[in-house]
Amino acid sequence: MANPIVGIFRVKELRERVLFTLGMLVVFRIGAVFPIPGINVRELSSYFSSQANSGNAIVDYLDFFAGGAFSNFSVFMLGIMPYISMSIIMQLLLIVFPRLKKISQEDGGNKKIKKWQRYGTVVVCIVQSLAVTQYAQVISRSVENLLYVGFFQFTMIAILTVTSGTMFLMWMGEQITKRGIGNGISLLIYAGIVARLPQAVWELGVMVARGDLNPVFVIIVLVMFVAVISLVVIEQQGQRKIPVNYAKRVVGRKMYGAQNTYIPFKINPSGVIPVIFASSILTFPLQIAQTVGGNYAWLAKVANALSPNGSLYTILYVLFIIFFAYFYTQVTLNPIEIAKQIRENGGSIPGIRTERIEEYLTKILNRIVLPGALYLALIAVIPTIIIWIFKFPQSISYLLGGTSLLILVGVDLDTMSQIEGLLKMHHHEGLVKRGRLRGRNL
Repeated sequence: MANPIVGIFRVKELRERVLFTLGMLVVFRIGAVFPIPGINVRELSSYFSSQANSGNAIVDYLDFFAGGAFSNFSVFMLGIMPYISMSIIMQLLLIVFPRLKKISQEDGGNKKIKKWQRYGTVVVCIVQSLAVTQYAQVISRSVENLLYVGFFQFTMIAILTVTSGTMFLMWMGEQITKRGIGNGISLLIYAGIVARLPQAVWELGVMVARGDLNPVFVIIVLVMFVAVISLVVIEQQGQRKIPVNYAKRVVGRKMYGAQNTYIPFKINPSGVIPVIFASSILTFPLQIAQTVGGNYAWLAKVANALSPNGSLYTILYVLFIIFFAYFYTQVTLNPIEIAKQIRENGGSIPGIRTERIEEYLTKILNRIVLPGALYLALIAVIPTIIIWIFKFPQSISYLLGGTSLLILVGVDLDTMSQIEGLLKMHHHEGLVKRGRLRGRNL
């Protein structure tokens, strides 16, 4: 009776939400294995099997978030990433263009912004699906009879099916958020990453059995993996609390008493966004070189210089993560606006003059963002370090750190916090006996 897992299924509302979420995730995994019409699945599978030993940075990276759907050329091969990219772009546009921000604050403005975001997602899907067709053309040159239809027909079919698949995933994510448990979009990415775990564990066991990997190195890496997960949990929940005191206020005929609260500044306010931005920027030239690099020698040199396992790529990766961590934090957590809201509501920070609140908040943000960004960069390059030192394959190393680990921990904490809140609302024991879970939406 005291088991929280049993309590989840004893509460009708929570049981329905959990089952609905699981059903949607099952649909997502089924769609990840249905190929685009016109693809010869047998030839495609043999091609990627032959490429397994040499590795393919683009395929491994895109497969990472789609749960293997990209290498299957399935209808969900782009996953939910076009929607994520467009949502980030829209957030930046709202801050860069005051007119858009003003529209979002009007009545019904959020609906307009979401509508434009959906239209933008369609455009991003069309562009990325065109790149997919170019990649299929490159493969078809080395694989005989890869396409059952002509290339023009395949291009039209691919654009239609891949775009429809991504928009369907976007709808599924919204339904999970509304009728299920957790953040739907984050859970879809989470499911894609988790779906790669069994295959990675199997490959690891096979390599150890063949003698390709030292069992001692495997144990060391697994211990590192558990330690990094613990540190990521601490980092995700770590925050600096800025105390704020509000004086008594008279609103109409009512008097509101003084309140003492605080502003929580996360150690890593930008979450996993800097990692995604840095990966996208560095992956783009590789994608161009993958499609048309065979015709231009200098593009092939760029692709070799920016190899994901190379030193130049790692240095640029770390620098971009730090840059985007500062940039996104300054954009989303504007000290001027926070100070303005504090003053308008009659608040003050103890020991700080009212006119110097902006300076104080900026100083605090700069102090906590730098260690948070460095820590984020360290986690992001863990797969590369494992590949360099322990000679692990890319498919396994990517699951032991970087973006995947941040997403797994963040989504876990967020979903557990929602389940805990619903359990306590229905007078049941929570998932943890001590402390409080603080979730974070990606």
